[in-house]
Amino acid sequence: MQSQEVGSGDGVGIDPSRLRGDAEELLVRKLRTRSLSLSEARMVLGGYEQNAERLDASAIDDVIDDFCRRGYLDDTLLAGQLVTSGIERKGQGRVALSRALSQRGIPRDVIDAALDDVPDDDAERALEYARSKARAMSRLDSDTALRRLVGQLSRRGYNGSIAMTAAKTALTESSFGSSSGVRFVDSD
Repeated sequence: MQSQEVGSGDGVGIDPSRLRGDAEELLVRKLRTRSLSLSEARMVLGGYEQNAERLDASAIDDVIDDFCRRGYLDDTLLAGQLVTSGIERKGQGRVALSRALSQRGIPRDVIDAALDDVPDDDAERALEYARSKARAMSRLDSDTALRRLVGQLSRRGYNGSIAMTAAKTALTESSFGSSSGVRFVDSD
């Protein structure tokens, strides 16, 4: 059984307005659990099928336009929210933020605009994140701790030099470095 596109008034199968209404309900349910980009919403609608019938491209565009007019879909707003969340909750750098937005199907110009609003303080954010993780690495030797911390920072989208500098500074501050404090050794 082949799937047919509905929405062009071909008169076969299910009522196109009912199919559209059901597809809109599905999209609303998805939006209740997670904000979607226009691209993600288009994929949801494009994949919706009822009785082997799908919405055609113009019906999908109409639904997307309607949801945009109502304010349910907005790539610019979503990008801003994802950038804020990525910075505040995940400690991500610009590279990781850009990648996350791109994976959600947000257009490059919207990504660039969202990242333009981010202060260029990757070094400070990387150091803050590194400080929060450095104490937990006190049981490790300094080389292992440095390697692991640089890896964590790199996975969060900080470039190599920023990651290395932040990791070394944080580990030094948390007493891994030789100049960070006095250590007593029992000679018995």
